[in-house]
Amino acid sequence: MHYVVTGACGFIGANLVKGLNERGISDIIAVDNLTQADKFRNLTDCDIADYLDKSEFLELVESGQLEGGIEAILHEGACSDTMETDGRYMMANNYCYSLALLDFCQEQEIPLLYASSASVYGGGSIFSEDREFEAPLNVYGYSKFLFDQIVRRRLTSADSQIAGFRYFNVYGPREQHKGRMASVAFHHFNQYQASGKVKLFEGHGGYADGEQRRDFVYVGDVVKVNMEFLESRVSGIYNLGTGRAQSFNELAAATVNACRALEGKAAQSVAELVAQGIIEYIPFPDALKGKYQSFTEADLSHLRGAGYRDAFAAVETGVADYVKWLAK
Repeated sequence: MHYVVTGACGFIGANLVKGLNERGISDIIAVDNLTQADKFRNLTDCDIADYLDKSEFLELVESGQLEGGIEAILHEGACSDTMETDGRYMMANNYCYSLALLDFCQEQEIPLLYASSASVYGGGSIFSEDREFEAPLNVYGYSKFLFDQIVRRRLTSADSQIAGFRYFNVYGPREQHKGRMASVAFHHFNQYQASGKVKLFEGHGGYADGEQRRDFVYVGDVVKVNMEFLESRVSGIYNLGTGRAQSFNELAAATVNACRALEGKAAQSVAELVAQGIIEYIPFPDALKGKYQSFTEADLSHLRGAGYRDAFAAVETGVADYVKWLAK
């Protein structure tokens, strides 16, 4: 029996493959689309049983050739570009693909753990897994939102586990291939290495410079939650963040100070870094106005109610670990 990880060469998918390996599991079918070939690097330190292209995998699913051979599917494969404007492409990749796997997993009575997104909440200020708080601002968010609605309808009669995780702002190792869609921590590290400065947006929508706040969650914590649910077989749709919003200023300071620590230099406050020009503010982009979440903070009530008890890393801890990985 094999575990399937879709999006296995991507950021969270590759970390899940590594997480399975660390638990002694290597009978893994890695599924992805390697049109962007450099993503293969994310799996070079992982052990898998086979690799399948996404289209080949879907053909096997739909033809019934994988029946009886799969232990569980961890579905991370998706188009995650929030600026993508081709709605047909987005819905095919994120909604239709997910629906085919949901049907397969229910027919085979095997667990489906899948990636949802905090983008389903749009510009709202309440981040609780209830329909009344969901209003996505872009087609990416809508594709995740719509699949969650299908899952909700099926949960009451499901024959096997269905667990969706609404990821907040995930950062950490194995995201270098994402380019502009990589985390802010990744970009801050590279900006600091190149110029000794990091750039943040000026204030917008009632927020002061760099004070927009997000729930930044370390990818190691994302893996831990997925692994625990894989064992518990609990179903539902859950927020996966830290439950604590932190400002972009705090994230920038954490990144700079982690870099400074590697240089043998003392940590500095946000005010000190701004005064020295190490944190620099740039105009808020017109293209993001009305499409930007200035505040996110996961309500973890349902996740805790499902039995997950571990603490989540604050940016000061998670970013320090990440910077050490990036600096290797």
